[in-house]
Amino acid sequence: MAKVYYIGDWAVQIGPVYAETSFNHAPKGLDFINYGKWLVSAIESSGRHEIVSVPTWDFYNMPPGEYEKILDEYDIIIFSDVEAKNFQLNPQFFNRHLFGTKVLTFPDRIRLTTEAVHAGKHVMFLGGWLSFNGEMGKGGWGRTGLREILPCECLEVEDLRESTEGFVPETTNTEHPILKDIDLNTMPPVLGFNRVKPRAGCEVIANWKNENSPAISVGQFGKGRVLAYTSDPAPHWGLNFVFWEEYAKLWTNACDWLISG
Repeated sequence: MAKVYYIGDWAVQIGPVYAETSFNHAPKGLDFINYGKWLVSAIESSGRHEIVSVPTWDFYNMPPGEYEKILDEYDIIIFSDVEAKNFQLNPQFFNRHLFGTKVLTFPDRIRLTTEAVHAGKHVMFLGGWLSFNGEMGKGGWGRTGLREILPCECLEVEDLRESTEGFVPETTNTEHPILKDIDLNTMPPVLGFNRVKPRAGCEVIANWKNENSPAISVGQFGKGRVLAYTSDPAPHWGLNFVFWEEYAKLWTNACDWLISG
């Protein structure tokens, strides 16, 4: 059994906002939205894996030592829509009352992640507006040391490819264990993906059809295995994908393959 720690795919919704007069604009509503609930259910469905799902802001706010405990305890870490700033910054950097009172440095979570993979930790990097290079470069993974453990290469420009008609994948290796008993031809269209390039020494097991861009790439880095899926496992890009009858099978296969290395 794998223990999975899933970071990202949560949101806070404020509103709707009502303008009752020219001077009174009031938000009436507050909701937490777990867009990752489909992936959580998928990974739990086999009974072979257990998963904890947390919002990106929990990862950002972790005090020194907390992320290290997670890397020790969990077998697979998932990052989805977790832009690089969440690794590189700490809330205390913006607390002006601390300036000049002590040296403000913290353990580098990018270094911790890459070292953990080489030591045997497994990672999934999943797509979205804030993944890979992302919207207007906000994802930023390729500008950091995460590029050392990505099984694909990020672009240096905005990498979003979107269409209301959607995109479908095509298999390049039907024998790969992640695609065992799965027919990608039946997968419904996704509404977008992050363009990336293949990486030497890694394998692309599925491309986006007619797009010349990897959909699923895998690689081994030291003792750890890494998977990159370049679309979103959740809405909005994945609003059709999450209802695919083979959705759960794909993600349980992915977890099985990651921990089998």
